[in-house]
Amino acid sequence: MRHRSAGPLGPLPEFLEQYLAGGAHISDDLGAVPFATPAGDKMWLVCDYALGRQVLSDERFSRAEAVKPHAPQLNDAQPVPNSMMSMDGAEHSRLRRVLTKAFTTGRVNALAPAVERLTDECLDAMAAAGPGADLVEGLATPLPLSVLCSLLGVPLEDSPRFRGWVEVLFDISASTPREKARRRLELADYMSELIERKRREPEDDVLTSMIGAQTRGEISMGELLTMGLTLLMAGYETVVGQTSLSVLALLSDRTAYQDLLDHPERVARTVEELLRLTPSTPLGFTRVAAEPVALGGVTVQTGEAVVVSLLHGNLDGRAFPEPRLIDPQGRDAAHLTFGHGVHRCLGASLARLELQTVLTCLLRRFPNLRLASGPGSVVWKDGLGTRGLSRLIVEW
Repeated sequence: MRHRSAGPLGPLPEFLEQYLAGGAHISDDLGAVPFATPAGDKMWLVCDYALGRQVLSDERFSRAEAVKPHAPQLNDAQPVPNSMMSMDGAEHSRLRRVLTKAFTTGRVNALAPAVERLTDECLDAMAAAGPGADLVEGLATPLPLSVLCSLLGVPLEDSPRFRGWVEVLFDISASTPREKARRRLELADYMSELIERKRREPEDDVLTSMIGAQTRGEISMGELLTMGLTLLMAGYETVVGQTSLSVLALLSDRTAYQDLLDHPERVARTVEELLRLTPSTPLGFTRVAAEPVALGGVTVQTGEAVVVSLLHGNLDGRAFPEPRLIDPQGRDAAHLTFGHGVHRCLGASLARLELQTVLTCLLRRFPNLRLASGPGSVVWKDGLGTRGLSRLIVEW
């Protein structure tokens, strides 16, 4: 049984809006189309699932080249050069090994009771406020922030400061470069102080584990600082957006929500479908060709940039039959929302845990959950490097 389309796509980057509006289709023999970024740089856009996987896993498409000063830029919400997400080859592998040791499956699974408790606390507050609650403010925002603070070892009382810093850094239109630079410095100063505090008073958390790696000489102090900031930023705004988008998709299709009420064992598979259908990360990070690479019917020349539309790859009907429908039985192909290849998201298991917990607790607490009627109940965020909602008013 497949359900109806999972709700609206909402605002997208301008060139993706134009692509959709024009009804364009990437044919099997084309594979990539050129487009101009807001800054006037030429890039190749890949919307094909198979070719997207090729770009994301082919070492000839370099992340390190994409963050050099004169490389084509899509927007200014890009990782810094010494981030693991901006490295290739041995350097990337060295940093990823450190983080993999700190970010174990066991550590994530051990968080499950805390994630459920934090979710229930958010829902308690929503229930007390009564119908007409904003699910973004009441659940989608505080939950991932609390989970990240618990995982990293950040004092929960400091979370409001992080929220303000990170939201400005993900904003690609409203905040000025000077404002972003100031917030980056504030965030870096705070993280440096926290690292030194944990060096003196170690605890059982990811940040303490990474400090141990730095003490052993496996990573530099600068890399430690960047890794801590990267975990915090990447695991916050994306999960906030993904939570609100997933709930909106389900509430836009009461059949799907009812199916989960009747078959709660399908929550995990439904989460995968929601990740595929409505990803908070519509685009992969830019990559630059280190040599000429054939990509479908075109050749990407040395120095040219490529960006993969994860959203369009996830909607490619050749990989996902009836791609705009929720299939509660699951799909054969793996979606691209967490990427593919060596740069695949390390936090995928944590994001899945949070989303599955949110849906399970919502179904249990609010079986009659629905979107509030009237204008203004659903408000999309705009001008961000990620997709999401700034308001989602629900009733029950």
